[in-house]
Amino acid sequence: MHSGKWPGWPISDERDEESLLKVLRSGDWYRYRAGDQGRVATFEQRWGKDVGTSYCQATNSGTSALIASLAALQIGPGDEVLVPPYTFVASINAVLVHHALPVFVDSDPDTAQMDAGTLEARVNENTRAVLPCHIGGAPCDMDRMLGIAQRRGLKVVEDACQAHTAAWKGRRVGSLGDAGCFSFQNSKNMTSGDGGALTTNDKLLYARARAFQNNGSSTLEDDGARTSNGANLRLTEFQGAVLLGQLGRNELLTKRREENGAYLNELLSAIPGIRPKKTYPGTTRHGYHLYIFDYDPDQFAGMSKTRFVQALRTEGIPVSGGYTALNKQPFVEQFLNAPGFKRIYSQQRLNEYREQNHCPANDRMIENTCWLTQNMLLGAKPDMETIAAALDRIQHHAGDLTKAN
Repeated sequence: MHSGKWPGWPISDERDEESLLKVLRSGDWYRYRAGDQGRVATFEQRWGKDVGTSYCQATNSGTSALIASLAALQIGPGDEVLVPPYTFVASINAVLVHHALPVFVDSDPDTAQMDAGTLEARVNENTRAVLPCHIGGAPCDMDRMLGIAQRRGLKVVEDACQAHTAAWKGRRVGSLGDAGCFSFQNSKNMTSGDGGALTTNDKLLYARARAFQNNGSSTLEDDGARTSNGANLRLTEFQGAVLLGQLGRNELLTKRREENGAYLNELLSAIPGIRPKKTYPGTTRHGYHLYIFDYDPDQFAGMSKTRFVQALRTEGIPVSGGYTALNKQPFVEQFLNAPGFKRIYSQQRLNEYREQNHCPANDRMIENTCWLTQNMLLGAKPDMETIAAALDRIQHHAGDLTKAN
């Protein structure tokens, strides 16, 4: 049994304290007062360079980065955006904020990613963009995604909120599509409590996103004085200071997660009924925000997922049961019944949407999919061995545990 003392998160030291105090004492807490030499601007330059894009726009959350990206692409009422059913709700809310229709694409159970093989069937004349989420830090099948998008004239906004260091064929995610979006929320592998960033190589998209996050006010000469709309999605200098400190230790922590993730894969391969999620052949780096795996109830005496999770937690392993199916949440019917949506979309389209709103592979997957959080992968090798030992013990005693329940 594990002691339950896992590495704390977030991580900070005296350098972060001093950096925050400097911002506090300067009085330049607002990013545009601090100017091009401020903490936020410096972070944007460094993060864009790290990701491999020409432009980076910081925002106050990953959700805001998604919202600003879709605004920059002029997604609006009547448009449809392809989204996964297995993700955090922010990926869907970003579409709904623009009064566009989020159309769910089924999951690939082997990877937990949006299934590129089922994507094209969801495309129609109103589809404007696809929003692939690199769930857990592993890249989607980006070659197929980008190929379909190019063929069908779709924009690609990568939701890389969980995939800060993931790479596809040597290129960082967030640099492959029209835009990439990152989150620095408290649980993320880099954090400022809340925060986000948008990356792109498209100058016009960047200009529009930059304006949108600043209430529509543009600072680029060729973009006009103000866009048609916007919001206050700005990052503060305090958050910029924290992110610069996080960036300084990001590579070291990433390597530790990778080493422990690979070691855990090796250990779990010996346990019947435990299958870590696969990655696509183009994956050259896994970001390991989550360690996602499946358990096979048939190898665990028919143990329910609830009982499986409970058993692991009793062993001191704080496992999560993962996401529920977003396409089945009550809020879906709420937005379909909203007066505004009924004015924008025909009753025929809304009825078709209800009939097509099924993701059977995802439904099957969530019955057996669990995950461990990224801070657990910052532990020592014996911690990984304890996880494996707990799973092995539960597997061997599954019959007794099931009867006891």
